[in-house]
Amino acid sequence: MAALHVAALVAVARCVVRLPPWQTIALGTAWYWLSGLSITAGYHRLFAHVSYRCSRAVAAFFLLFGAAAVQNSALTWASDHRRHHAHTDEADDPYDARLGLWWSHIGWVLRGDSARRYANVRDLSRDRLLMLQHRYYLILAGVMAGVVPVLVGSLWHDGLGGFLWAGCIRLVVQYHSTFAVNSVAHRFGSRPYSMATSARDNVLVALLAMGEGYHNFHHRFPSDYRNGVRRLDYDPTKWFVSGLAIVGLASDLKRVSPRAIARASRNRFSQ
Repeated sequence: MAALHVAALVAVARCVVRLPPWQTIALGTAWYWLSGLSITAGYHRLFAHVSYRCSRAVAAFFLLFGAAAVQNSALTWASDHRRHHAHTDEADDPYDARLGLWWSHIGWVLRGDSARRYANVRDLSRDRLLMLQHRYYLILAGVMAGVVPVLVGSLWHDGLGGFLWAGCIRLVVQYHSTFAVNSVAHRFGSRPYSMATSARDNVLVALLAMGEGYHNFHHRFPSDYRNGVRRLDYDPTKWFVSGLAIVGLASDLKRVSPRAIARASRNRFSQ
């Protein structure tokens, strides 16, 4: 993790001497969105919460670019996240916000979890695609986050730039955007739907993490495929999933009724 951050800083410092080709920056941006949506729409809302269904081709896309995000296999990610929802702000919460910003942001990642249990993802373990990605995750992550960006960048003679921008810089930005959901969105923001946990709605985190910052709503209604439920909420993941449904690649999108949302808002202090 330290080496990754150093490499990202070196890449930024190189820009002072010579700006990379626009294609290199475009590659890094594309990799950020493709892998980011694979985490938010795939790992999170599809696999961890089963808030909608999608075609096998879309699931394979999520598993491929989810590996590029280098945040563990979908099976492991979903297991950790389901534990977080089942034990929020308790001892068995992998990123327990009570232990401070550092722990919930990145400390839990650095320590790792040698006692991880997969009993809470038995439904996912029956999926052959998921298990294939789980088995070969390290290879897929290395190829998608390192090798492919170099090969693509080499098309315009900037393989190193492809590695630094689509690999190092992109990963650092993506890591801290994702980690902010577990740390910042459990410490700063509003709780309009539930006071039962530390989860908060934080617009800045939503802007960074493709709509994942409406965390108080998500903890109150985890099965809803939306996080930003209001019309003006910035939730590109919601729009992406809705787009998949329009073209027939997603179905059974789960939505909480407006009445249930209004009732939660009125009764949040009694929870």
